[in-house]
Order: sequence, then structure tokens, then C-alpha cells
Amino acid sequence: MSLFDWFANRQKAGPISKDRQEREIADGLWAKCEACSVLTYAKDLRTNQMVCLECNHHIRVYSDERIQQLVDANTWIALDEGLSATDPLKFRDRKPYSDRLRETQDKLKLLDAVQTGIGQLDELPVALGVMDFRFMGGSMGSVVGEKLTRMIERATRERLSVIIVCASGGARMQEGMLSLMQMAKISGALERHREARLLYIPVLTHPTTGGVTASFAMLGDIILAEPKATIGFAGRRVVEQTLREKLPDDFQTAEYLLEHGFVDAIVPRTQLKKTLAQLIRLHQPSAPLAHLPAHLSGVRSLSVTTPEV
Repeated sequence: MSLFDWFANRQKAGPISKDRQEREIADGLWAKCEACSVLTYAKDLRTNQMVCLECNHHIRVYSDERIQQLVDANTWIALDEGLSATDPLKFRDRKPYSDRLRETQDKLKLLDAVQTGIGQLDELPVALGVMDFRFMGGSMGSVVGEKLTRMIERATRERLSVIIVCASGGARMQEGMLSLMQMAKISGALERHREARLLYIPVLTHPTTGGVTASFAMLGDIILAEPKATIGFAGRRVVEQTLREKLPDDFQTAEYLLEHGFVDAIVPRTQLKKTLAQLIRLHQPSAPLAHLPAHLSGVRSLSVTTPEV
């Protein structure tokens, strides 16, 4: 339903008081696109997976909604839900790190910046990790590293493909070296997963930066990204000051990285589940013909393995 149709229907129904009108808009009936400023009926926007119907802008979504978009209904089994960070460094900026953690946990009802689990994606069993940018900028602390490592190790034991949806500002400064060592820990688990000839696909969403980009976000067998996502290590201003030159306007966008070979494909969110399912089926030791994409239906057998480096 368009905004025009909504107002037309309201006019037929009779006048609306100002208080009632403000209350209905505030209740989340409409959502305004941050890119084109068009108002869209919120239900239609959610049906389109939070992609603007007018300009195709991908509105940021968080871990719970992302899991619903990718995982088949009633198949999600969460892993390590009880892991919570401590404050071994007794770090303090404007407030103690322990207080910041507790406040964020209470507000979001999440213990840290990633949710991990096992589920089915288009009837295919997968191990899925989804980072949540609301939790301290999706920063990678010891809990994020531990949960992702445990998930990858379980996927290796059970011979599952791994998908990690990345959204992060990088390593969590409040944990210092304990945060930085997670880069190596996750990378080591992914290497053992690769040696078992199993598939790993990172999905880079807006934004994916810092130590996450410098580690597991770029270690995938196939690296996917959402349109116009910001992907990089250091910030644009830092890079410009270091190189002492002006960077292109599209620097550190998914499209720029695709052009320069850092990303394998840019996939719209509405096509992501279908694309992931096709890639997983193509990389299975023997893919049933019924599960192959239409343009490969004539292939009798298929065996794809990760080449040795």
C-alpha cells in the first residue's frame, strides 16, 4: 500500500484527530528510507527484507532478523548462548567497561556482539554466525572470538559449511590484546576447516572494518557482500593521510572491492538465501540433480573441492 492510498483510505473513513495520527505513525506503521527519504509501509518493507522498494537501499538489520531471513523456520539451534565477557584489564574510558557491558546487555537482551548456531538453510544443514552491530559497534572481543571458534570447530567435526555474516567496527579496544588474539584463533579454526575440504562463506555487510576485515572476513572460499556496504581496514581519512593522496569517492565500498578482486560477488539481500543454498549445493561432494540450479540441470555429477595452496 502506497502512502497516497493510505491517506485516501483515511479520508474516506472520516477525519482523524492529531493525537491519533501521531500515535499511529509513532507505532511503526511507516518507515523512512535513510537514502531516498521515501515513506514505506513497514510491513511491506519487512516483507522485502528491509530493502527499500523505491531505491533498493539496504537498511541495516541485526542478528535476530538476519537469522530469520536465512534459517528455515523452527530449525535454529543456538550455540554457547551463556558466554559473557569479563573485564580482566579493568578498562575505563568515560565509564568502566564492566558497566558498559552490563548496560548494553540489558538494553539489547544479548550477551555479546555475535549469535552462533546450527540450522537449516533451504533444507541444508549449516553453521551460522551473525554479528550484531548494535552491541558496541559489533566489536570483536574474547566472547565473539570464542563463540565463532567453537562454532567453526563443531562445523568441522560435523562436516558442515560455515557462514559468517560480518558487521563490525573491528577489535574491541576495551579488551586490548585479548581482543587482537581472537583474529589468530578464528583464523586457525578456519584453516582446520579448510584442510577438511569444507566450505566457508563470509557475507560482508555494512560496515565490515578493522580486525574483522583483517582476519576471518577475508578468508572465505567465496566472499559475498551486500550492495554499497562499507568494507575496509583503516578509516578513509587515515588512509588518505598515510598515502597523501585523494581516494576515489567509492573507495571501500563493496562495488570498489569487487572491481579490484577482494570480493567475489555482490548479492542483494533478497537473493542471499537462494545464492547461499546454490553455492553450498555446488560444493557438496555429490550434489543431487534436483538441487542444482536450472542452468546446470543437465550435468550428471558434480564434485568441487578446494584446491591445495
